[in-house]
Amino acid sequence: MKINLTSVLVEDQAKALAFYTEILGFVKKHDIPMGEHRWLTVVSPESSAIELLLEPMGFAPAKTYQKALLDAGIPATSFGVDDCQKEYERLTARGVVFKREPMQMGSAVSAAFEDTCGNVIGIHQVLLTSADANEP
Repeated sequence: MKINLTSVLVEDQAKALAFYTEILGFVKKHDIPMGEHRWLTVVSPESSAIELLLEPMGFAPAKTYQKALLDAGIPATSFGVDDCQKEYERLTARGVVFKREPMQMGSAVSAAFEDTCGNVIGIHQVLLTSADANEP
C-alpha cells in the first residue's frame, strides 16, 4: 500500500490552482470538469508520484472543520522541503503570509503559512542525525 493522492479542501479551485502553481511552484497534473467543480490535482515538479487534490468545499461540515483548523493554526497538511529557512525566505518574498516562522523541534525544522484558500499549510525539513549518517 502506498499514498498516491491526498487532498486539501479549498474555497475556490481557480484561486487555489493559481496559489499552488504560481506561488508555491507545483505543477498542474489533472483538470477534469465534474459538474460545477473539477478534479484538479497538482504535483511536485520533482516527482508526480503523489498528487494533491484541490478539493472543492461542497460539504457543510467540511467548512466547519476547515475553519476550526485555520482558527487553531493547525496545518491541514505539510510539505517536505530540503531547507526550511530558504523555503521560508523564498515564499515570504512571494508574498506568502506565515503564521509560524521556521523553528526547530527535535530532529525537524518546521514553519506554517496561510494558503489564501482557507488553510494553514506546514513545511518541514528533517534534519540529518548522526544515526542517519551511518545508514547505507
